[in-house]
Amino acid sequence: MEARNRNLKDWYGKLQRGEIKLPRFQRHEAWDRPRVASLLETVVQSLPLGITLTLEVGEEEQFISRYLTTAAPQTQHRVLEQLLDGQQRLTALWRAFHNNYERETYYIYIKAFDKDDYSSLADLSAFCRTRYFKNGERYPLWCDSPVECLKRGLIPTNLLKPEDIQGQIDEWIDAATSYLEPDGSVMDEIKAFFDYKRKVSDKIKDLRSIVANYNLPFLALPAKTDKSVALDVFIKMNTNSKPLTQYDVIVAEVESVMGRSLHDLQEDLDRKYPAVRRYGDLSDLILTASALLQNYIPNQRGAWDMDKQQMVANWNVMEIGLNRMTKFLAGEGIYDRQRLPTNAVLAVIAALYKFIPEHGDKRSQDEMLLKKYLWYSFFSDRYENSAAGRAFADFVALRRIICGERKKDGQHFGQEDVPIFADHNIVEKDELIKAEWPKRATILGRAILAITCRLGAKDFATGEKLTLNNIEHRHYHHIYPDALLKEAEQNSYLALNCALIADRTNISIGRKEPLQYLKERYQWTAEEIVKERLNSHLIPISELANGGYEGLSEAEKKDKIERDFDKFIKKRAEIVWKAVNLLIKGRDITPSIVLD
Repeated sequence: MEARNRNLKDWYGKLQRGEIKLPRFQRHEAWDRPRVASLLETVVQSLPLGITLTLEVGEEEQFISRYLTTAAPQTQHRVLEQLLDGQQRLTALWRAFHNNYERETYYIYIKAFDKDDYSSLADLSAFCRTRYFKNGERYPLWCDSPVECLKRGLIPTNLLKPEDIQGQIDEWIDAATSYLEPDGSVMDEIKAFFDYKRKVSDKIKDLRSIVANYNLPFLALPAKTDKSVALDVFIKMNTNSKPLTQYDVIVAEVESVMGRSLHDLQEDLDRKYPAVRRYGDLSDLILTASALLQNYIPNQRGAWDMDKQQMVANWNVMEIGLNRMTKFLAGEGIYDRQRLPTNAVLAVIAALYKFIPEHGDKRSQDEMLLKKYLWYSFFSDRYENSAAGRAFADFVALRRIICGERKKDGQHFGQEDVPIFADHNIVEKDELIKAEWPKRATILGRAILAITCRLGAKDFATGEKLTLNNIEHRHYHHIYPDALLKEAEQNSYLALNCALIADRTNISIGRKEPLQYLKERYQWTAEEIVKERLNSHLIPISELANGGYEGLSEAEKKDKIERDFDKFIKKRAEIVWKAVNLLIKGRDITPSIVLD
């Protein structure tokens, strides 16, 4: 490795000619406005900046590459270097020198030219002005007016780009000072005008000289450097304020051993199967499912240890598995990550689909096992702790059943050999009563809500069934009104007191008894409508119909609300408990079956 100096003019020229590109595994532009402004101040004030890292290019590029954001890609010049570290700095400088950010414009503040007294700014500060569009124009309009900019002491950073743009600079200065040009022939006024123009011109020349000659040192890896060594140096020298994620590093590893862009593969997966991202971060799902397919634990260690060439070789199997997983979950009423009780099941189900046929009785048999596993995971404590290790053990055991493997004694592996079934019991009924509000992301609270999602719970006002298409418009609603329970000092935020209904339905909650409030609020006129909609949520109507709070003393009302709510919660727990016991056996459920 060799340390070298290079001024910004030379860096700029190489970018302009397309001689420098980025390895494709590098993340895209990430710096925010304060960091860009700070960088500009560092340059114009001639302060030191961190070192950059390049890999020289020999006969061909070591890594798949791309151009910096907005840097001109149309070039016939051969790529001479790949930028391993320094992307954010050079991208920010390139874009500031062209002022081509859509939502901001950058300037250097010169106090001597400030006629409006921006006294809070220090001389040679970088100033960023947020831009917005209205009626086809970019506001504030003054940002593009040379006169208004110079009055504020602001020199646009695009005048500082280190190339021959003297014509543009002269034109800007003429426009910026035009309002000062004397009307008459008084020599003192004319002299003062041209002196001022010269001062502006000289200052811009000084700034341009500082920028052009600013030294941005770099370390250069020779072209003969092994890809794995270059990758290791890249990881260790990464200076981004946001540390590299595990996925970033694996992206780099895959490209170093395979010459394939993992980002491209992921983007292609996302285009083909957009539903996958509803259930979690796509990169995490890719890593955990890929790890299981290679018999590694679906966690960070497993992702590190798995064979990256095999990961790419398994790609089609993995992405098909993720797609089939989404369809399976949607069939069970699990539509998104916000309502998913535990994400530990995702990689397990996706990886198991490698061994499950797409059609026929065998698929039905295998998916029956998946249903049992899914609902058992929701209503047991299996994944409360050490979820990745336990998911791996369950995956291995489930795979043995699906693949028809035999034990040493010649018997087929069965459900009793799967740890989740063999070593864990489903929760007790009393635990359902204590389960917290499902929006709080507890496994049991979300699991209870998942049952009503599975049933296609109907909106109280419209009767519309809950589906994949409308779940994002549903709201967490207190069945027993929150205000009523607060008066009685009862905890209303229980999973069994929650129903998922449309936002527009849950406008206001009164202090009336629940069923009376619901009937008045949603204007139910027929008993069958009440029954149908409440049954779809497994809400016990008789227990909800308790009331008669009018005319009671505060103490009597509090006591009665407490007793009524307790009866309601316990009755709903019984109903949900019955549903749980059907689901963990792989049975389909309907409100009529559960409430019978």
